Amino acid sequence: MVEAVGIICEYNPLHKGHIYHIEETKKKFPGRTLILVLNGYFLERGEVSLLSKENKTLAALIYGVDLVVELPFIFGGQSADIFAEAALKILNILGCKDIVFGSECDDIEILKKVSLIQNTSEYNKKVKELLDTGLNYPTALAKALDIKENIFNPNDLLGISYLKAINKNNYQIDAHTIKRTSNYHNLEENKEIISASNIRNRIKNKEDISLYVPRKVIKLIENLDLDMLFPYLKYKILIDNDLSRYLTVDEGIDNRLKEKIKDANNIEELIKLVKSKRYTYNKIQRMLIHILLEVPKDINKIADIEYIKILGFNKKGRSYLKSLKDLEVGLVPIPNSNTYKYEIKAALLYSLISKNNIMKFEKSNKPIFLE
Repeated sequence: MVEAVGIICEYNPLHKGHIYHIEETKKKFPGRTLILVLNGYFLERGEVSLLSKENKTLAALIYGVDLVVELPFIFGGQSADIFAEAALKILNILGCKDIVFGSECDDIEILKKVSLIQNTSEYNKKVKELLDTGLNYPTALAKALDIKENIFNPNDLLGISYLKAINKNNYQIDAHTIKRTSNYHNLEENKEIISASNIRNRIKNKEDISLYVPRKVIKLIENLDLDMLFPYLKYKILIDNDLSRYLTVDEGIDNRLKEKIKDANNIEELIKLVKSKRYTYNKIQRMLIHILLEVPKDINKIADIEYIKILGFNKKGRSYLKSLKDLEVGLVPIPNSNTYKYEIKAALLYSLISKNNIMKFEKSNKPIFLE
């Protein structure tokens, strides 16, 4: 049986850095089936995807992925640790022995060291104590580690979450890094490989992105953002009698949302009005999506990987799937499951702003096959 190597991506949008990631992974593991766990319509930082799930799948197959599977919204639209836990469980079920992720520090040993520290109760206690002094969450995490190395960059932090999931569940999966060549926070870089945030900023400003994004992908991009859902959000917040029942709506922020939504004209203004040390920009963005989709506060107690949805494959990916035996979950969506229920709700919400026929792809459950 051919072994598999996994990657976990959002492709918002897929760009030349992602293609580099795919190519370098295939160089590291020649002959392996390359499996992508793909996040869909609403992303880990609470953003709206510029590519539909269908188009992201198609692009991934065009540029070298063999098998694309879904990271369900109920996990992909949450914090890094929950996002990572679900993605690694999917890869483990599918028999992956290795994962490869981008890293700013490109030092797997220091990332492993940090992941072990963060899995201890002592560390979590220290973080809580630091939060109680008034520090914001990222600063508290950094101070609690008390290390010299700079691992507080987006890809490194997500990589640590992958490693924590591997440690916690004793998965027989080895992790490997590829040096990230762009700065997530730099929106001015002008080289062939730049960050997705830089590209999104250029799309927003109607700038040319042809240097950074393949031509086949550019034509699939839609200029979407959370602001397009603001009228629906405002209505939902104003009429809902109990926002506190939704995931991540904690500590009285429900009252603050109801108060400040009246003064806000867009998402940016709303977030600035309710932002605090405890509530980062990304956490609030995620919260707003949870409110729109009515994700209950106890979702993480009742949700699990109930099935693995196959989004697309080539001949190699299809052959790998046929070789899998006795999987602990099925490869067909379960209509009455929590996973499917919220995936459909996310697709419906996304379809309000996308020009693509989102529900046709979502409900057909027919994987894309690329020769």
